[in-house]
Amino acid sequence: MTRNDITFPSGSTTCAGWLYRPSDAADRRPVIVMAHGLGGVKEERLDAFAERFTDAGYMCLVFDYRYFGASGGQPRQLLDINAQLADWRAAVDFARTLDGADPERIVVWGTSFSGGHSIITAARDHRIVAAVSQCPFTNGLASSLAIPPVTSAKLTALALRDQIGARLGRAPVMVSTYGAPGDTALMTAPDVVSGLKAIIPTGSTAPKDVAARIALHITWHRPGRYAKDVRCPIFFGICEKDTVAPPGPTRKYAAQAPHSEVKLYDAGHFDIYVGEDFERNVTDQLDFLNRHVPMADHV
Repeated sequence: MTRNDITFPSGSTTCAGWLYRPSDAADRRPVIVMAHGLGGVKEERLDAFAERFTDAGYMCLVFDYRYFGASGGQPRQLLDINAQLADWRAAVDFARTLDGADPERIVVWGTSFSGGHSIITAARDHRIVAAVSQCPFTNGLASSLAIPPVTSAKLTALALRDQIGARLGRAPVMVSTYGAPGDTALMTAPDVVSGLKAIIPTGSTAPKDVAARIALHITWHRPGRYAKDVRCPIFFGICEKDTVAPPGPTRKYAAQAPHSEVKLYDAGHFDIYVGEDFERNVTDQLDFLNRHVPMADHV
């Protein structure tokens, strides 16, 4: 396979990413569009998934959101839900223009926070032929209630400072995306630190904080409500020991999608990125893709 750096326009800036292509010259391939979760960048194990999909014959477009990673935009580390959804639309539009791509066979793939984005994107764009939503964030209220009350109060105070400061033109007030129990961070469950360290590459210098204002918006963000409007087949990979994105609401939302397939894993939120849980998860996803977006019919 080959992997090339690419950029595409989104809003007033550009998003950067990787384009994976299989080594043979077959034309009109499906493209899997992929992006990471809460404050994540493409280097954090998305390459592992993309390599497996490309080995199976798919093209993959893996991108960073504006304000993050290699993409443009200021201020840095601003997690804006509407901007990220716009980046998804721009990435899908760009994927349809790629040489060798089949513009009618675009798949959206999201994980954790972007698992919600993939649901919304598929619900809004009925040309998308399949979607994958693994360990997805689907209900902000459920995720917020999993945060200890003292931590939640501290997050709210930081978020209010940041939101007010933004209106006054000040630099963002930052908060860490993860920490140990008791830390002031967006994710502080006992398995979070070890889980994230397992997917962050050795030597990575990517910041792991975001503008704190996102804490005011996460609670009311419920992308799972869009599942009922997804017309294409959608794969839900749900971790039954998930401490970050509670599995209960996701199972209810998945049941509302007309063409959903659900796989349950006896695993935590970060387990399905690595090791044996990754192998089970990616094997299930490849089976789903082979049945709904088969390579043999289109290459």
